[in-house]
Amino acid sequence: MVRRLLPLALLLSGSAFAQTPSPDTVMPSRTFTSRDVFSLAQAGDVQISPDGKRIAYTRATGDIMIDADRRQIWLVDVASGRQVPLGVPGSSRPRWSPDGTRLAYAAKGDGNRPQIFVRWLASGASAAVTALPESPSDIAWSPDGRLIGFTMFVPGDGTKLGGPVDKPEGATWAEPLKIIGQVNYRADGAGYLRPGYNHVFVVSADGGAARQLTFGPYDDGGSVDWTSDGRHLLIATNHGKDPDRDPLNSDIFSVDVDTGALRQLTTRQGPDQQPVASPDGKLIAFVGFDDKLLGYQNHQLSVMNADGSNVRVLTTAFDRDLGNPIWSGDGRAIYVDYADHGVTKVARVDFDGKVTPVASGLAGGELDRPYSGGGFTVSRDGTIAFGVGDAAHPADVAVVRGGKLRTLTDLNHQLFAGKTLAAVKPLAVTSSAGGLPIDAWMVTPPGYDPARKYPLILEIHGGPFASYGPVWSTDDQLYAAAGYVVVYANPRGSTSYGEDFANRIHHNYPSQDYDDLMSVVDAAIQTGSVDPQALFVTGGSGGGLLTAWIVGKTDRFKAAVTQKPVINWTSEVLTTDGYTSMARYWFGKMPWEDPEQYWRRSPLSLVGNVKTPTAVMVGEDDHRTPPSEAEQYYAALQIRSVPTVLIRVPSASHGSLADRPSQLVAENQAILAWFARYRPKPTP
Repeated sequence: MVRRLLPLALLLSGSAFAQTPSPDTVMPSRTFTSRDVFSLAQAGDVQISPDGKRIAYTRATGDIMIDADRRQIWLVDVASGRQVPLGVPGSSRPRWSPDGTRLAYAAKGDGNRPQIFVRWLASGASAAVTALPESPSDIAWSPDGRLIGFTMFVPGDGTKLGGPVDKPEGATWAEPLKIIGQVNYRADGAGYLRPGYNHVFVVSADGGAARQLTFGPYDDGGSVDWTSDGRHLLIATNHGKDPDRDPLNSDIFSVDVDTGALRQLTTRQGPDQQPVASPDGKLIAFVGFDDKLLGYQNHQLSVMNADGSNVRVLTTAFDRDLGNPIWSGDGRAIYVDYADHGVTKVARVDFDGKVTPVASGLAGGELDRPYSGGGFTVSRDGTIAFGVGDAAHPADVAVVRGGKLRTLTDLNHQLFAGKTLAAVKPLAVTSSAGGLPIDAWMVTPPGYDPARKYPLILEIHGGPFASYGPVWSTDDQLYAAAGYVVVYANPRGSTSYGEDFANRIHHNYPSQDYDDLMSVVDAAIQTGSVDPQALFVTGGSGGGLLTAWIVGKTDRFKAAVTQKPVINWTSEVLTTDGYTSMARYWFGKMPWEDPEQYWRRSPLSLVGNVKTPTAVMVGEDDHRTPPSEAEQYYAALQIRSVPTVLIRVPSASHGSLADRPSQLVAENQAILAWFARYRPKPTP
C-alpha cells in the first residue's frame, strides 16, 4: 500500500500542501473522516428467492489491511430480517434455483480460478459444479433446475506475422513481438485484450463437464435466460456483417440447448438486449431502440412472440431509459428499472403500455460520487428486492411488498453512530441559457451555519450521458467535512430527463451545459452561504472535460482540478477504447473529415485563455480517456506558466480511479490541498 501511494506522496511534498489541515484533525469522532472510507459497506446484486421468503446479496465491506473491499454473499430472512453469511469469502453472483432449495454462485476454486458452486440450503453443503479455465459470467438456472447456463471467454489464436526463431538453450532474449490484429484490442479495466470471444455454455447443476453451445468470431457474452420449456437459451449478440465496427447493433437469438443451433429473432438496426421469456413461454420481453445515430437514445421495452414475430414496443409514450426487464409471476406485466430526475426507480409495465412506479430510491455501485444506479429482483408473489440508499446511506437491502418499503439491513450503523454527516438538499436552478430548469443538490458541512460564508466546490459528473442523484458520495462527504459547500447538478446532456434533454448536446458538447453549471454556482451564491470569492471546480471524465472547458471560459474560480479529462477530441476518439463508436455517434464525422468541429469542441482550443491554477489527474492505466489527454493539457499549462501539477494514479483505470480506498483518500486530499493553496484567507 505504501508503494502504491508513494507517487502521490512525493507530488504533495511541497510546503503549501504540507501545511493544509486534514479533516481528520477536526473532531475525528464526530465527522466523516478519511479513515472511515476504509470501512464503508454496501449491498449489491440483491436476489430474492422465488417464494419471496429469503434474499441473497453480495456484501462489500472495506478492509484497511488489503486496501480493498472484502466480498461475500449473505442471506437474509425477509420476515425477521435475520442475516447469516454464506461462509464463502469472495463469493458473488448469487442465483436461486427455480424451487428455491439451492443457490448457485461464483467463487474461487482449485487453482484460485473462479468457478460456479451450488449450495444446498437444507443441508448447507456446497460443491463446485465446474472446473473452468476462465471466469464464468452470467449464471442462469434452467426451469427444471437440472442445468445452469453461463457465458465464458474462449481464447483465440490471434494474428501471426512471421515464424519463430529457435532460441539457443540458456540464451536470454527480449520478449517476443506482440501482434495486434483485432478491431477491439483493449478495454478500460482490462487493458490489452487477449484474442478470443465470449460464448455460451451449459453445465449440469450436479456437476460435470461444461458444454459449449456457441462458436465463431462473435461475442455472445451478454445476459442469458431460459425459455420456459428448458429447450433454448435466449441471448443478445451481434452477428452482423461487421460486428466489431458496428458494436451497437445487437439482436436477440435463441440457442438450442441440445444442438447449439442459433435462431435470430430480431433484425432491426440497433441494440436489442436483455431478453427474458414469459412464464408461459409464449412471449419474450427485451429492451432496445431503432438506432438513429444520436448521442443518446432511450432503451424502450418491447415484447414479441417466442418465434420473433409480432414485435411491439410497449413504452413509446414513456420518455425514460428502461432496463432489467423481469416478468411478473402471473405473466401479465413486466417490471423494469429506470432513472427519473436522478432517482432510480422500479415500474410495472402492463401490455397496454401503462407504466406504474412501484419502488424508488435504488442505489448501488460507485461510492465515490453520487451517480444514479442500482438493480432489483422480483419474487413470484410480487415482492421487490433491491439495494436502497440515500445521501446519508450507501446501499442496504430493502423490499417493497404491497407498496410498503422495509429496509432489512443497516450495514453502516456502527460506522456512522455518533457522527454528523454532511446534509444534502435540493437546489432550485434555472439556467441562464433559455430558462431551462436544472436539478441540482447542495451539500453543506457538518455544523453548517447559514449565516456564515463558505468556500464552494462545483463537482461535475461524467458521461456525459449519465446522472447524479440524492445518493451517497464519499468525495462530497470529505469535501464538506473539510469545510466546503459542494454543489452538483444534472446539466443538459444528463440522462433521466428524457431524450430531448440529453440530446441538447448532440454534436454540440460542450456547449450550453457550461451555462447550466454557471447558473448552479450562481444559485448557490444566492443562498447567502457561499463566498463568491472562494469558488473551486472539479469533475471526472466528462466532468473533467467540462472543468477544463470552464477555466478556458471564465476566471471566476480560484483553482480547478480536471480529473481523467478529454482535452483534444481528435486524439481522444482515436485512442479511446470505444474508438469504433465515439466519433460516429458524438460527432457524425471523423476528425479528418471535419477537423474544425473537433477543435472547436476541444478544451485545448481554449487553453490560451486559462489563468486559473489547474491540477490534472489521471489513472496510469486509463483506456477510456488515456493519460495522453491529461498530459497534453498539463504540457500546455506548463508552457503557458499556468500553475499546475500532474497527478498520476498508479495502476488505476478510468473506471477504477477511486476503487482503492487509499487512492480515493489520497486523490481527495490532493484536491483539497490544491484548493487550499489558492483559498482566500478568512477576513479577521
